[in-house]
Amino acid sequence: MVGTATLVTLLVASLASLFMAWSIGAGSSGSTPFAPAVGANAISVMRAGFVVGILGLLGAVLQGANVTEAVGKELVVGVTLSPVAATVGLIVAATLVAIGVFAGYPIATAFTVTGAVVGAGLAMGGAPAWAKYREIATLWMLVPFVGGGIAYGTAVTLRDERVPERVAVPLLAGIVGLILANVGFVLLGPAGEAASVAAVTASQLPAPATPARIGVSLVLAAIAAVALERDLARDEAAGQRHFLLALGGLVAFSAGGSQVGLALGPLLPLLEKTTLALPLTALLLGGGIGLLVGSWTGAPRMIKAISQDYSSLGPRRSIAALIPSFAIAQTAVFFGIPVSFNEIIVSAIVGSGYAAGGAGVSREKIAKTVLAWIGSLVLAFALSYGTFVAVNIIMRI
Repeated sequence: MVGTATLVTLLVASLASLFMAWSIGAGSSGSTPFAPAVGANAISVMRAGFVVGILGLLGAVLQGANVTEAVGKELVVGVTLSPVAATVGLIVAATLVAIGVFAGYPIATAFTVTGAVVGAGLAMGGAPAWAKYREIATLWMLVPFVGGGIAYGTAVTLRDERVPERVAVPLLAGIVGLILANVGFVLLGPAGEAASVAAVTASQLPAPATPARIGVSLVLAAIAAVALERDLARDEAAGQRHFLLALGGLVAFSAGGSQVGLALGPLLPLLEKTTLALPLTALLLGGGIGLLVGSWTGAPRMIKAISQDYSSLGPRRSIAALIPSFAIAQTAVFFGIPVSFNEIIVSAIVGSGYAAGGAGVSREKIAKTVLAWIGSLVLAFALSYGTFVAVNIIMRI
């Protein structure tokens, strides 16, 4: 049996988790994936918010397990988050993200949630998980340089008159197809594991696993490249728009797979302590619905902010921004590292913007955003730590 106090605490923590999911859907996962496409006038703001919500829900269910478990169990050593600690961390993080949404600045969700969870965990008496922190910090520091650098190089290539667009864009589609062929989905793997289309297909072939997987991956990449090349041949502008929307959809899907873990991770220890434990898939579905509602109700404001305030993007630079965003997002999902989609997409947008000599890039907005990212990490940690200590003192009185 579960006591009344435990049920009340679990209910409050669940509501805080849903609030966090809504804030993420309205902020990073709901706004960033289609921001470049909106900036290139390939899709309207409202339609982008609607589509990204559905794709984020699918990504949450199919790819959300790795990051959820990392946030819930790997950020602090020696203790398991208590119901009070989880609730405090979720409320602090969700509040800060929501403030960013309504203020029009994209708060780095992963920074905020990580700071809040670590603050609450250390306040409980846990020890820092230095190995995990190094892993997370490495990715966070590499994102602006890798994502922005790839976006810059891709945009420069697409703008080069010596490079035929009918060749360059299909090749980029082939690269995206190659990555997608090796993305893991829980529905394709055995219970509790994910598997990729390339791996599953290769397992059915009478050939060694590794060469078969490489062959299948290359075939799928070629199919993607040829399909886009034919689309461009019929109508070049429409082909670019279709590719841009497909990339936005892939990034939205990846956002759901990564960001849902930020909302649900702290709930895992709570559920394991009760007899109300739910299958992880059911938990991911609930979190995905929270992301969807946030995307539908709050994302349009942030989509506008990112698509118009950071850089004036055309289709080429938007494509250049979304390709590294998709690759980095899937890398984070694979390794179970909480990552900020705002950091990913803003870095890529800025990199692609500088390919045109920095046209339309707002340096002031970028500087304020970077400060907001750093501040959100520090503030979330301090508020979560202090709030947990205060609540603990009050409960003992």
